[in-house]
Amino acid sequence: MLHVFPYLVAVWIFLTGCYGLATSRNLIHAVGCLAVCQSSTYVLLLAVGYRDGGTAPVFSDLRPGTRPLVDPVVQALALTDVVVGATVTALLLALVLQIAKRHGTVDPDELTELRG
Repeated sequence: MLHVFPYLVAVWIFLTGCYGLATSRNLIHAVGCLAVCQSSTYVLLLAVGYRDGGTAPVFSDLRPGTRPLVDPVVQALALTDVVVGATVTALLLALVLQIAKRHGTVDPDELTELRG
């Protein structure tokens, strides 16, 4: 059960963000919920790269193959995911700001001018 726990946490965070996104009546709230959905990938990536008893992959003080190592590629992907998530969130908030300036509301139901 201990090995499944991080995956369950990632799924719970993702579903919580999806629920908030589906029930949101405010574009700013929707962007926040999308950021919560995206943050579940941090937990998932770190759970994939975790090894029991693993150490950092620095070979200056130990011989290769003597202890299990944590995967540094997955940690680099998680860091990249954080940067991309912050960038996407900033871009979406800038778009919401422009919508609020042009239409005077951030309620998606009141944005009738955007319907086709």
